[in-house]
This record gives sequence, structure tokens and C-alpha cells, in this order.
Amino acid sequence: MPPNARLANARLSNDRFRVALSGDFRRPDGSPAYPMFDLGPLEADPDIEVVHVDPVDGHLPADRLAGFDAAILLVPRFDARSIPDDGRLALVARFGVGYDSVDVDACTAAGIAVAITPDGVRRPVAVAIVTYLLALAGRLMAKDRLTRGGPATWHQRSDHMGLGLTTRTFAQLGVGNIGMEALRLLQPFGMRLIAHDPYIDPAAVAGLGVEMVGIDRLFAEADFLSVSVPLNPETRAIVDAGRLRSMKPSAYLINTARGPVVDQAALTRALTEGWIAGAGLDVFEVEPCPADDPLLRLDNVIFSPHSLCWTDECFAGIGAADVRATLAVKRGTVPAGLVNRAVLDNPVWQTRLAGLARRFGAG
Repeated sequence: MPPNARLANARLSNDRFRVALSGDFRRPDGSPAYPMFDLGPLEADPDIEVVHVDPVDGHLPADRLAGFDAAILLVPRFDARSIPDDGRLALVARFGVGYDSVDVDACTAAGIAVAITPDGVRRPVAVAIVTYLLALAGRLMAKDRLTRGGPATWHQRSDHMGLGLTTRTFAQLGVGNIGMEALRLLQPFGMRLIAHDPYIDPAAVAGLGVEMVGIDRLFAEADFLSVSVPLNPETRAIVDAGRLRSMKPSAYLINTARGPVVDQAALTRALTEGWIAGAGLDVFEVEPCPADDPLLRLDNVIFSPHSLCWTDECFAGIGAADVRATLAVKRGTVPAGLVNRAVLDNPVWQTRLAGLARRFGAG
């Protein structure tokens, strides 16, 4: 390429709003890994350039993010080593609601907004919770095995009677977007609904017929207990041996949040020794869960690989939310789903956002 063409391309990149997509959004052949993630609104904007950026050892390095204004992440980690020193990056948008893979404090200090997509996952994850509830109550996995065994096991079906729901208690730990939606979806089932969340106003769930209780009562009275809390120092191992022991031996645990919010060793013991009847687990302390983990040998657990909520609808909604956040920052406005609201008071962020507003308009 002639030198003047290279200079022209460099000026074009510097003049445009550049968006980095983590490399796992594409397949090895270059095709989109998730076609329902519609990049059209970004690609159709002549002021935006979208580039895939591959991670190194599981994280996005700073040198590969230099020259970008926003980054949309799927699996790779973003930490202090990821922050470029050119002072340009304004947004890190996670493809989902979990942000334990992002060093939020480092981003705040550097004047970088961190956004997640609660609207995109609210219904799909709540549906996943209900899916586990119905599968566990109906002994679905056991009955599947009996059927596959043919005549030799068919007659054992009376030994796997399911549970009716109208006399049972559903307990929700964490009543954010997902927990609230799960409670809404369960209303027609006629279950008793209880919940615990120290940060929610009880009036917010009063219309759903939900009783807010202390955490000890939540565990003790649950027939099905669903965990929907973010992973942070306060929630790590919040489901521990003591709380598992306090549950009914007929109770079930459902975790669609993050693996480390449950003490996995204690849960394995609880399931093995009959402290509780079973569990539905979409998340694990270590992912992928090692094939020799004793938890995977248990037949009173239903597993999914951190993907039970993955549907075309879910990924389309998440992607649309990330696109909206990216376009908001490009215009010089605050994105929805902001995690680190403290960044709004950071002069670096304020200057960066004002610059974007001047370049691309805040309309």
C-alpha cells in the first residue's frame, strides 16, 4: 500500500469511533459465532469502525485496545493490564449481566464506563430458573433414564413420583431484574413465594404476593431455592455448609448466577449425604467444570454449561443492549446498564465524554 494511502487510512481510523469486539464473537473461519447479535446499527454508521480483537491468555491486552473508543466483551477478562495508555477507551460493555471478569475499580479510576445488559437477560434467565424448577419437581432426568432403559427400567416409574407445586414454597435469594422476573413468571403456579434481598424495598414485590423474609428463614422454609445474586465479596459462598444444612432434606437448590456464590464442596457433600434432595446448576466454581469433579457423578443434579438461558432471543437482546450502550457513548451520553456510576464524577470520564459529544453530536 502506498505511504499516502496508509496515512489516509490512519487518519480515517483516528477520526472514526472505533469499537473492539472480543475475538470469540467470530468462528475460526471468520463467520459470526452468534448471528443473532445484530451489528448492523454499528456497521451502517459511517463514523464507526468495528474490529475483532483477540485475547492473550484469556484477557484483552492494552496494546491491542489502543486506538479504540469502546470494547464489547464476551468471555475474555478485562483488568488493569487491559487499559491502554492513549486515554481513548471510554466504554467496556459486557455481553451479559455478570461483570466479575472486569476490574471495575481499575476502569473507574481510568475514566472508563462499564456497562452490562440487564434487559437482555431478564426474561431468558428467569425462564431458565423455571425450567429447572419444573424439571426437578417432575423428576424429569430420572424419568428420561427410565424410559431409555426400556422394559428393564420402565416399571420403576412409581419410585420417582414428582412434586406438585401448589403446596410448595419457592424461595428467591436476590430480587434484582432476574429474581423479580422469576417471581412474576411463577405467580400462576400457585406456590408460596418468599424472597430475601437486603437492598430491595418490600413494597416493590408486594403486588406479586411475595413475602420478604430473613435469609435464615429463606433457607429453612424453601422447597425450591433459587440464587440470583452478583458475585462479589459479600455474596461469595453465601450458600455455605451451614445454610445448606438448614434446608429441608426434600428441598432443591437452583443456581443460575455465578458458581462461587455457592460453596461447591459443601454442596457436593449436601447432595451426597442427603442434606437436600437435589439441585439444578448452570454455573460452577471453575468453568469449564473438570470432568473428574465428584459433583458431576451425582444423579440428583441437573447440569447445564453456563448456557441454559442461551437462546436466539437472549443473545439478540443482549447484543442490542450493548449496541445501544455503544451508540450512547459515541454521542457523548451516559449508557444504560452502567455498573460503575462513580465514573460519572471522574474528570477523565467527563472530559472524554465531552470530547465524543463534540466529535459526533449528543443528539
